[in-house]
Amino acid sequence: MNREIVIVLIISCLWGGLAGSCVRKKKVENVDCYAPLFAQWEDTLSDNPVFVCGKVDSILPLLKDSITYYQMLTLKAKAKMFISETDSVECLLRLATDFCKKTNVSSKRHWILSAEVANMKGNLYARTTVFDSARMAFRRAYDFCERVDEPYKLLNVALNLADAYSGEGRYDWSSYWYRRALALADSLRMPDEERFPIYYGLAQVNMNLRDFDRCDYYFDLAGKYFAQMKPYEKHIYLNNRGNSYYYRQDYPKALDYFRRLLVFVNQYPDMKFERNMTMVNLGEVFLLMNQTDSATYYLNQCYAYFKEMENTSALYYIDTQLIELALKRGDLPLARKRLQEAVKPDVIDPNMLHIRNRYLQHYFEESGNFRQAYYYLKENNRIDDSTRNERIRMRVASIALRYQRDSTLMKKEMFIQQKENEVLRLNQWLYGGSLVVVLAGMCGFFIFLHRKKKRAKVESNLRTAITSLRLANIRNRISPHFIFNVLNREVKANRVAESDTNLNGLIKLIRRNLELADSLSVTLRDELDFVQTYVELESKTLQPDFVYTVEVDPQINQTNVKIPAMLLQIPIENAIKHGLRTKVGPKRLSIHICQHTDEIEIFIRDNGGGYRIGSGAFGTGTGMKVITRTLQLLNAYNRRPIVMHINNVEMASHETGCEVYFRLPVDYSFELKKQKKPFYGTDI
Repeated sequence: MNREIVIVLIISCLWGGLAGSCVRKKKVENVDCYAPLFAQWEDTLSDNPVFVCGKVDSILPLLKDSITYYQMLTLKAKAKMFISETDSVECLLRLATDFCKKTNVSSKRHWILSAEVANMKGNLYARTTVFDSARMAFRRAYDFCERVDEPYKLLNVALNLADAYSGEGRYDWSSYWYRRALALADSLRMPDEERFPIYYGLAQVNMNLRDFDRCDYYFDLAGKYFAQMKPYEKHIYLNNRGNSYYYRQDYPKALDYFRRLLVFVNQYPDMKFERNMTMVNLGEVFLLMNQTDSATYYLNQCYAYFKEMENTSALYYIDTQLIELALKRGDLPLARKRLQEAVKPDVIDPNMLHIRNRYLQHYFEESGNFRQAYYYLKENNRIDDSTRNERIRMRVASIALRYQRDSTLMKKEMFIQQKENEVLRLNQWLYGGSLVVVLAGMCGFFIFLHRKKKRAKVESNLRTAITSLRLANIRNRISPHFIFNVLNREVKANRVAESDTNLNGLIKLIRRNLELADSLSVTLRDELDFVQTYVELESKTLQPDFVYTVEVDPQINQTNVKIPAMLLQIPIENAIKHGLRTKVGPKRLSIHICQHTDEIEIFIRDNGGGYRIGSGAFGTGTGMKVITRTLQLLNAYNRRPIVMHINNVEMASHETGCEVYFRLPVDYSFELKKQKKPFYGTDI
């Protein structure tokens, strides 16, 4: 009986938006002097909407073009919805929507107003059975409510979303949103007497899926609180309960509920829509019970009302019954005429379509067109299969959601218990706190001493390793082979004056190398002088086309700038030993030093073919180990480290060369004092 669409979901949709809530909600915090009046009138909506309209009209001239003004307009739109003046509702919502768009404010009151307007738009769409638009409007309202953390409003909009999905025949999603509303109610610790809208909503979903055991279970839960329901909530409950017996084909019991419902709505003159929809339901039940006179009476009573409203869903439903009524009276031409003149809504609920197909099957059977009658029989079988599949999917989703809800409740209870335990522990801490602090301080002190001792040991080991490497480097660098090679060259050359110069340079080199072995730092001038002496001695083996150049930025004071000992000499030796000595053709070796603000950059380049992994040129020899470990030690005591890179570069002659790059902070310290940053993992 498709009044569920027109009744349950069109009217049902009203419960969350019309009165502001079908569940009992907490009042919004007063933000101006009109807030108490607004809350009072909102609670009076369902009982006396005309009274609320009058009160709002009396106060609107006193308000300016503000959020409060449009809140009052939205309240008036809710009241107009109760008395079925949909044109006025649409006009008022348009004004409120324009205000929300043009103000573009992100305050809490603005979001609340935007949520109310979107929620009312959804109600308006639902009343005209445009459920896809209603769903999108309710979804916007839900997003607005999430921004301002309004759980009570979220709960009401979730119920409206559930109704919209039900109107579209998407019962799995409808059940999902009812379950989400139930989870929100749990989080708010809402008592059972305030949850009946969720219960009869879930009953409605199970009714549509023909799961009548679950349907009765939820209806019974809601029915316990019938006395606490508002008038429109009582209408929803009685109407849906009658529908459930209609779908079970228990027409006498359905008739009993619809008669009770008609007596109830007749007590409220403003409930015109509800009263006429009840007469539609009564008309069909009488029709199915073959009481055609009573069916004709009620259908004629309500037809004019929905014709004036241009409610195509209700008219489609009434036209369907009138076709069957003509068939039951044996008037086939009248049935054909009504079929041709029947309205055709854009969207048809699956339940209403099922009823229509059943009556059309009867019509074509009476007309003798059994092929067409069989077509509608198959269509209804397909809808029934779809409903059964939907029921299975909904049950699976329901189990998953129930598990999620139970898990949430369990986590919540565990959280509460945890907090209670924390309170108990806090009392114990008041007595034992001082002792714990003293013990923690002592432990911290001992840990500090242990770490300090461990760090000193690591540094000592590192210094020992560096010293050993330096001595080994000296032995390897100024080796007997090197000394004898130089002496042999000088003897063979038999040039006494020049030999004296070279021998003096060799002596100077050995002496200076020994001096540098005990120092962590030297001046840039001393290091360059040492390198110059070394290169002059080695250049004999690199001639005739060896070129060595040194470029130092004039603004650098070479006497004041300090660098780690052997920082330049070791890369220079590696360049000659592993790159240039065996190279054929022009040999180029250069040092370029420049200063940028508070940093000094050093570039050492050669055209000896570039760095080759596994060649032993860099990173594996003793010399480079001296540099890397020295920098590790020194960087541990400085906030800004010395950075070193070794790269292959393309030379001006288009040859591949090797570049060793250093970047030194001007304020770099060579004093091993207080550690500025962790020693481990220092980037070189």
